[in-house]
Amino acid sequence: MNEKAQEKLKEIFNGRFSTSESTRGNYARGEDTYDPVLSKAVVFPESNEEVSKFLKICNENKIPVVPFGTGTSLEGNAVGNENGITISLEKMNKVLNVNASDFDCRVQANVTRKQLNEYLREDGVFFPIDPGADAALGGMAATSASGTMAVKYGTMRTVVSGLTVVLANGEIIKTGSRAKKSSAGYNLTNLFIGSEGTLGIITEVQLRLSPIPESIMSAVCYFPDLDSAVLTSQEVIQYGVNIARIEMLNKDQMEISIKYSKLDNIKASPTLFFEFHGSEESNKESIKIVEELSKNNGGSDFKWAESIEERNKLWKARHDVYYSVKALGKNMKVYSTDICVPISKLVECVSWAEKHVKDNGLIAPMVGHVGDGNFHSIILYDPQDKEKQKLIREYSDKLIEKALELEGTITGEHGIGLQKKGYLLKEHPDNLPVMKSIKRSLDANNIMNPGKVFDIN
Repeated sequence: MNEKAQEKLKEIFNGRFSTSESTRGNYARGEDTYDPVLSKAVVFPESNEEVSKFLKICNENKIPVVPFGTGTSLEGNAVGNENGITISLEKMNKVLNVNASDFDCRVQANVTRKQLNEYLREDGVFFPIDPGADAALGGMAATSASGTMAVKYGTMRTVVSGLTVVLANGEIIKTGSRAKKSSAGYNLTNLFIGSEGTLGIITEVQLRLSPIPESIMSAVCYFPDLDSAVLTSQEVIQYGVNIARIEMLNKDQMEISIKYSKLDNIKASPTLFFEFHGSEESNKESIKIVEELSKNNGGSDFKWAESIEERNKLWKARHDVYYSVKALGKNMKVYSTDICVPISKLVECVSWAEKHVKDNGLIAPMVGHVGDGNFHSIILYDPQDKEKQKLIREYSDKLIEKALELEGTITGEHGIGLQKKGYLLKEHPDNLPVMKSIKRSLDANNIMNPGKVFDIN
């Protein structure tokens, strides 16, 4: 970074441009397995116009740029660049407008999902996409995130109807609209969703909201083995039951979660967490079908969450599984795999994964959004143990191969980042030249999060 560019940035940002080592260290990586990489500086814009000015200077001087939200990404998406600048969007955290009658809202990029739902609490609507972390909505769009309710409400690709994006040359564009549907040209909104900051910086997100259900009912059901639990989830979906969430935790993860989240009267067995959203009558009909399907596969009686507090505690335990595994040892790291397969192939894939985890002697409890075919092995390891890391990489490689063999995908929701660039080449070798062509067109100097998703050269 040359001195002239640095002086310009200091002048524009007036104290919101930092080169201190401590600040740079705080924005050097996400919740991933990589060692921190400190960028040359960190900048904190407060408006679209400031982001535009920043990118114009970086583009003119060919300075790499790494966008940073809340730092919850898992695949090396936000690792710093030793020759570049990290741009933190944390000051762009305002809810811009809410249109409850039209079920939509517009937010700045660093509004988090919990912040938004707290803001919407009195409006009778809510935002349903819920990855485990309290992630920023701009980052969720950039990684095409989803979560436990994708089976009913979809993913970020489903609920984002428009974006404000600042391109590498500083140009500000707005994609999409508030309308329910549109045939107006290329779908640029979905081009930027999942682009991980490699095509531009998302600064505002237009979101579709959902009405708060009349009735919400949650329960857990225990199974004699993991295959029976996964088969039940498959049958629930194939039967067309109106269900909001089906989450799987294997026996190992249940043991860990019971202790970490202090769950009372819960068994350490392969378990499905169910949640039903609808009218009281429709929920009762759905529950009757799901109970019958569970019973046919050896499931025990449902244990119902009797109160809102108990229901929230149950789902918080599910969201905290990453941290519950990490808490098993001091100075340990966690790598969470992320594959997704067609629902009819899920039993085969989960069975394969459980067997290979045991064969490799890994501490790798399993969880899954099994209602949509997405599951994770949450692998604990000592960063000093290189042999164990090699085993983890071999397991991850084989799991990816299995997912592709079953016509699935290498990532259901975490994105590519640094971690999965090689895997992307396996899944979409014919797509990569097109992706690179788009990247060169929008970012000729390759300044936008370079080295993430794929290498341009």
